[in-house]
Amino acid sequence: MSANQVPLHQLGKNGPRVPALGFGLMELSYQSYGTTPDEEQQFAILDRALELGATFWDTSDLYGDNEEVLGRWFQRTENRHRIFLASKFGFITGGKGFETNSSASYCKKACEASLKRLGVDSIDLYYLHNVNPETPIEETMRALAELKAEGKIKYIGLSMISSTTLRRACKIATVDAVQTEYSVVSRDIEGPAGTDLLATCRELGIALVAATPLGRGLLTSTFSQGETVGDERDLRPKVMPRFLPANREQNVAAIRQFRELAEKKGCSISQLALAWLLRQGNDIFPIPGTKRIKYLEENWAALSISLTDEEDAEIQAFGKRVEIAGGLVPDQYLSYVFGNTKEEAN
Repeated sequence: MSANQVPLHQLGKNGPRVPALGFGLMELSYQSYGTTPDEEQQFAILDRALELGATFWDTSDLYGDNEEVLGRWFQRTENRHRIFLASKFGFITGGKGFETNSSASYCKKACEASLKRLGVDSIDLYYLHNVNPETPIEETMRALAELKAEGKIKYIGLSMISSTTLRRACKIATVDAVQTEYSVVSRDIEGPAGTDLLATCRELGIALVAATPLGRGLLTSTFSQGETVGDERDLRPKVMPRFLPANREQNVAAIRQFRELAEKKGCSISQLALAWLLRQGNDIFPIPGTKRIKYLEENWAALSISLTDEEDAEIQAFGKRVEIAGGLVPDQYLSYVFGNTKEEAN
């Protein structure tokens, strides 16, 4: 598929047309998934993404020096104009654990810092990464709306929030995209457990950006073969519930069942998982991440895979039949997944 053949879908009811499949950049700089590549390798994968037409890039001020790396790449290539760039704020840089700050003042401060690191005048899509429950969402949204009016951001996004929070946010300003966990093995947003977030986004005309569309590495050939994901620095086998030794055997067996469906289709596990998400609607934008060109190309090829109604039904049946052991995140972070904020004082 050449870059000029890439399917473009509208990002929300008021947004631009962007590639249907995004590119998550976290693994390039954030060591939770193991050793990160050097700058030459980072630039090589960014170059290849541009060549493919994978130009919807997702970063955050949380991801190590990711924004600085992008800033140097933009300066070297002069290709900023060809990238639809999303970034996020909300986690306190240098804070203890995963402290959040979604106050208006921190929003403005964080955006200025990101613009400086990226070396750009404007961020195309700027998300609140996670809410601080003590800060009313209305306060944050007003700050984001002011940044938009100033031209420092073009579109507003919210991440890891509940439907209640989203509805309140939309009363202040337009929300163009919501980013949250969504994959074949993480489908809470389709029902009450996920506050019916997918239905809410569709009702309000908001794009759903599917984070961790490969289940943080669960939906891969490596995991299905029982191999350890990442390297000795990778935190998943140490802290992420679905990768812990107690849950590993059950989950490997489950993904092997999914591998049978992929083999039947003649594609990889990852490609089938992405193709299924893409089939759920033009308002769904998966953003798989990787630090290897090989997997970038493999994921990108999912755009060429079409699923029949029967194949979709088989995958739906798989999701209902198997039970994945362990939660999405460690128990102490469950409140982050569909975050709520306190009401604004009258």
